[in-house]
Amino acid sequence: MKNQTVQTMTMSELRQASVDSLKKLSLLKMASSPVMFIVWVGTLLSAAMTLYQAVQDKPYAMALITTIILFLTVWFSNLAESVAEAKSRGQASSLRSAKQSLKACRIKGESESWVAAADLIKGDRVKVRAGEYIPADGDIIVGVATVNESAVTGESAAVLRESGTDHSSVIGGTKLLSGEVVLEVANDPGNSFLDRMIGLVEGAQRQKTPNETALTVLLSSLSAVFLLIVMTLPAMAHFMGASLDDTMLIALLVCLIPTTIGGLLPAIGIAGMNRALKANVVAKSGKAVEVAGDIDTLLLDKTGTITFGDRQATEFLVSKDADSIEMIKAAVWSSLDDPTPEGKSVVLLAENKGIDKPEAPADAEFIPFSPKTRISGVQLVDGSLMMKGASDSMKTWARDHQLSWPDDMDGLVRKVAKQGGTPLVVASNTAVLGVIALSDVVKPGVAERFAQLRALGVRTVMVTGDNPVTAGVIAAQAGVDDFIAEAKPEDKLALIREEQAKGRLVAMVGEGTNDAPALAQADIGLAMNSGTQAAKEAGNMVDLDSDPAKLLSVVEIGKQLLITRGALTTFSLANDVAKYFVILPAIFVTAIPIIGTLNVMHLHSPQSAVIAALIFNALIIPALIPLALKGVKVRAITAEKLLRNNMLVYGLGGVLLPFISIKILDVIISSFF
Repeated sequence: MKNQTVQTMTMSELRQASVDSLKKLSLLKMASSPVMFIVWVGTLLSAAMTLYQAVQDKPYAMALITTIILFLTVWFSNLAESVAEAKSRGQASSLRSAKQSLKACRIKGESESWVAAADLIKGDRVKVRAGEYIPADGDIIVGVATVNESAVTGESAAVLRESGTDHSSVIGGTKLLSGEVVLEVANDPGNSFLDRMIGLVEGAQRQKTPNETALTVLLSSLSAVFLLIVMTLPAMAHFMGASLDDTMLIALLVCLIPTTIGGLLPAIGIAGMNRALKANVVAKSGKAVEVAGDIDTLLLDKTGTITFGDRQATEFLVSKDADSIEMIKAAVWSSLDDPTPEGKSVVLLAENKGIDKPEAPADAEFIPFSPKTRISGVQLVDGSLMMKGASDSMKTWARDHQLSWPDDMDGLVRKVAKQGGTPLVVASNTAVLGVIALSDVVKPGVAERFAQLRALGVRTVMVTGDNPVTAGVIAAQAGVDDFIAEAKPEDKLALIREEQAKGRLVAMVGEGTNDAPALAQADIGLAMNSGTQAAKEAGNMVDLDSDPAKLLSVVEIGKQLLITRGALTTFSLANDVAKYFVILPAIFVTAIPIIGTLNVMHLHSPQSAVIAALIFNALIIPALIPLALKGVKVRAITAEKLLRNNMLVYGLGGVLLPFISIKILDVIISSFF
């Protein structure tokens, strides 16, 4: 996971955030946060009482001080949200710079015409040449090219994009470095990938997440209860023959309701999306980031996620009944038109063993690899076949072509698998010849991260097309909880539905069109930026780095969002407990002298006690802004331990800090009274 320290704001950004926080003071805007809305109404009432007392030539110092402090409380709350939004605008600016006033060479039939990129609609076909900017999101349908995506991803290294593969998707605003391609536009104007990113990052489209909404309802309910309690106090005081100061009642209400978490809640949500973007992950909604924190099951591809994925041919294992030269030549012929790194490595290994690469005849029919058949090869004009593929698929192929399966073949397959490699069986139309050993390496640190996720209650499942023995070796090395071998694309969808039927939330990663159904079904579908438009549309997150292992970081970011919100909620409610012991004795000590025994801190006077409590209540919000933006550190512990730690650190700390701070403030304030 990337470093997520809070970047220092410039003075101009801070000034802009301060101005924006003032713009949020309209009653309509404040109504979106019920807790702070009550504080703002209390501020206006306190201001009205101050003005009335001043006009009536009555003492108004207490009312004026209360008004100022309440105003600062509301302003600090808005400032927290504005600072988070300011950081988002900075990120949006860099994204917006990728959108330029571009022209596009649109193809209609046999004719070509230059039009503004903004005039392109979904389905248009556009030609892009080396050195030109890609005018719109789309899929390459003709050609292969290298693309500079640094304007979007921040990565300077060029990436390869090719038609007819899972790496055919391109983003508008990126630059074509080499080649010439024809792409089909995927979005209408205003709905491009960058447009949606900018809108989400700036917060214009941010909606409250389910947990945030539930917490808002809880805080609103608590505030409503306290409001009713405060409204009944004047009647109770009158019954006892006492009167209560209206300013004191407003101060009591503000200190009773959970203003700290109410003021920080929007900033926490925005910061969660910001942290995702810092990791180069674009979440299509705040809900996606939040759900990531509740994930129970991680569905992970072996290749590229758990292992480096760059499998290379390392050895030819020949059956005892076959000729080694014939076996190697068959392996080379079956790999001549294989564009994958594995296929190219077979040809290279053969060349290292002295077998020259043959020229493929123009009339040869190449049989491409597909996830369904899991075999590939070539058929020559004379009917000769040279094939390679997964052992189970090749065993079926051999049976269909009435070829005998050598006695030692299963042993060769197991030998490669036990070493953690991937065996590819090689055959011709006359015999099964041997095995190609492909080797892959587990990424360093993966096992430790899986252990951390396990401690957080997340179950990891590796999905691979390898045979069970190979899958078992890699699974043991990586430390996953379970694995599924010889899996087809539809198996992922079936597994997701099975897990969800058990009440679990599932996350997965994908990039191809065949991954789209599973990405759409998963609670978190992380699509690769290099993948197809279908995959990116189906998922609710897109990884700009196209790193399948990023799914682990996504879960950690989601956990951090939930932990931060929970920790600050605990702290806020604990704060309120301490403030009760300050405000209540100050209000009722005149009417009920015995209540003065609750003045455990021996504060100077009711006035200084109330002002100290209100100042603390106001200052704690900006003091916690850095923590809300940075997030509470995620630790690999169980939910029970996490709850206990939160209660000790943020609960106990939230009770003790107000006592200490208010006492210090009271000592300072008492010198003025």
